[in-house]
Amino acid sequence: MTYTTAIFYFFAAILVFAGLRVITSRNPVHAALHLVLAFFTAAALWMLLEAEFLAIVLVLVYVGAVMVLFLFVVMMLDINLDRLREGFWDYLPLAGFVAVLLMIEMILILGGRHFGLEIMGTPAPHPADYSNTRELGRLLYTDYVYAFELAAVILLVAIVAAIALTMRRRKDSKYIDPAEQVRVKRNDRLRIVKMPAVKKPETGKGEGA
Repeated sequence: MTYTTAIFYFFAAILVFAGLRVITSRNPVHAALHLVLAFFTAAALWMLLEAEFLAIVLVLVYVGAVMVLFLFVVMMLDINLDRLREGFWDYLPLAGFVAVLLMIEMILILGGRHFGLEIMGTPAPHPADYSNTRELGRLLYTDYVYAFELAAVILLVAIVAAIALTMRRRKDSKYIDPAEQVRVKRNDRLRIVKMPAVKKPETGKGEGA
């Protein structure tokens, strides 16, 4: 076993452990922290494959932005853990069937016949001026341009759907129209009423003294 292979199995073991803890941890904060560990470990595996750009993007985007947002949401919301655990065992047979099916698919696709070390060996070392960012961009916009554009359209549809679900009007919600507020004039909010002066009647001090 070479030095690189030993490092790969070390990080792979940590990644599998972190992934298992994400789905088995009872505390949502602990699950999110284990997911951060899984992202860091996956970034280390990308570094072994000399894909530094993907490793940095994984850490900056997912760990630096997405997971921080997850932690804020989990810690700010009052989550009832007992209610979350209700019905967990009822979905266990279906979840086990889906997990076994996914494992069989991964074994068939990632088996030794297609992705073994003999076929997908260690990548050859690149020169110092090699840029995997430029190579990734070249592949995305040449060989995989249709898949890239399809993914962009799907993400655009997801963004529009999220905005549509958020902006839907409800009867019990109050909305403020900034354009209507800007168009407001003084006469729309202020009304001057002229009233005659009223003299307060005297109380008659000193009477009956």
